[in-house]
Formats: sequence, C-alpha cells, structure tokens
Amino acid sequence: MPQQRSMIVIALAILLGFIAVYLANVWLGSVEQKQQQAAAPAMVKVAVARVDMDYGTVITPEMVRMTDLPANAVPQGTFGSLAELLPMNKPRVALRTIAVNEPIQAARVSGENGRATMSSLLRPDMRAVAVRINDVSGVAGFVLPGEVVDVLVTRTLPASEAGANEITDVLLQNVRVLAIDQNASEAVDKPQVSRTVTLESSQVDAQKLALAERVGSLSLVIRKPADPAKEQAAPSPVVTVSADDLRDGAYAGSFRSPGPLFMPSAPTMTSAAPGWRPAVRHVRRKPSNKVTVQVVRGTTNTSYEVRRHAGF
Repeated sequence: MPQQRSMIVIALAILLGFIAVYLANVWLGSVEQKQQQAAAPAMVKVAVARVDMDYGTVITPEMVRMTDLPANAVPQGTFGSLAELLPMNKPRVALRTIAVNEPIQAARVSGENGRATMSSLLRPDMRAVAVRINDVSGVAGFVLPGEVVDVLVTRTLPASEAGANEITDVLLQNVRVLAIDQNASEAVDKPQVSRTVTLESSQVDAQKLALAERVGSLSLVIRKPADPAKEQAAPSPVVTVSADDLRDGAYAGSFRSPGPLFMPSAPTMTSAAPGWRPAVRHVRRKPSNKVTVQVVRGTTNTSYEVRRHAGF
C-alpha cells in the first residue's frame, strides 16, 4: 500500500508539472503576441502601379491598384485612394518611369487634366536648353535621357592669341540630360544616334551653351553620377587642352586663357552676382638666341654667354 501511494503521488506531481508548463507557454505566447501587435506599425492604403508606365503614359483606373503598406514606410506624396489620384476620372500623365508595384507619387505625375511637358521635368530655377549633336559628339548614341554628362567646347583662337591654336575647354560639368530629340523617357535603354539633346542648366549656363555653339563645336562626355553634395564641395579640376598637349600620357599645360582687359568693380553686399576675378594673362616669350654656360675651375665659377647652334 505505501508503495502504491508513492507511485500515485509521483504521477500526480508529473501531471501537475506538465499542466504548469503548458499554462506557462500559453501565457507567454499570448503576451508575446500582444507585444508584436502593439509594435506592428499601422497599415495604410497606397495607390501603386499595376503595369509599367513610361513618360507620357495617360494613367487610367485600370493601371492602378490599392495595396496596404506600413505607415512609416510610405513615401511622401503618395495617393491614399483612387479618387484622390484621379478625381472625377480626370486623367493624369506619368512624368517619370513608374515600375510595376511602385507607389505613385505626385512628383512623378502631372496635375489634373495635365500633359507631359518639358517644364515639368525641370528642377526649381533650372532651364531646358537644346544643343545640336551628331554620332560622334553624342558618344555614338549612348547619351540617353537621365544620363549625366560633361560638355566640352572646341574652338580656334584668333591669330592674335597664342598663334591661332585649337583649344578644348570644359564648358559645363555634371549636366543632366532631359531628352534626346523628342524622346524624354528614361526607360530608353538602347543607343540611338540623334541630332539634338536637351540639357538641364541654369540661366547663365544656358547662355554659355548658346554662345559656345556659335564660336566652336560641342562634345558630350558621359560621366558617372556623383553625390551632389560631394560634387559641389570638391568639383573636378578642369584644364584647357591645346595642340601642344597632343602627346600620349602628357599634359604640357602651356596654354592659359587670356584674362579680361578691365577690372570689374567689387560687388556690394546686396549684389546677388558672384564676384568675378580676372585671370592672369601669360604671354609666350620667344626663346632667347643665347644660353649661359658655367665653367668651374677649382673653386672659381665663371659664366659665359654663347650663341645657340642648330640642334643645341
């Protein structure tokens, strides 16, 4: 009998232990689930693209669907309903390439009853200017909308300046390409030889481009896009290349652009224009017909001037 009672007590203890473990797991699981629900962000409805949209695509209700996204992960300028995106079925036009399942943002579409215009692609205080190119100056057609390029200008100096040298200058750096011919879609991925390219520039840079087309020929150089902040802090150094520099792996740097003939007045504190600094004019000197030879005799140093001879 005592042995049977001991076995019964042990069995009850084991059973109560299993029950305690089960109840503890249930309680801990409910607590964890409540914590996860409390930490989970709220979900909101966002309009996303059902199909790919290129520049100029007229957006219709069939191209849009609503999806749930975490409120803290929704980009700015999205639309929370189809009526907000297309009020009273007034069409909008895609101004940027919008991929499938990408949230539709106000900056990527036109206004109500809007249309795709070049001005809608411009950043604040910027201009769109078109320049003429060919298969060579346009990098064999690899310059596409959305690329970042440098603009070079090659011109001939007047005979009074440095012996009528041909020079090439870096006219503009880090310029965004808006369109090629009449195509402004950034979805273009195949090279195409074009006749014109539209660039985004400031007002002064647009004037430079217009003048450079008159005085020389323009060429585009594709560059890798850089961080705008780093680009402004440390712009790439530029030099002027002349005919004297046409040697492999060498830059003579003998040409210097002549500076202005007058000194502009110092800008006032209220002036918005930058203070221009005149460049220093370097005049090429004709090499002398004489050279100096030093002869050392013991501790005595004597200098003699001798005439140049052919090959010397």
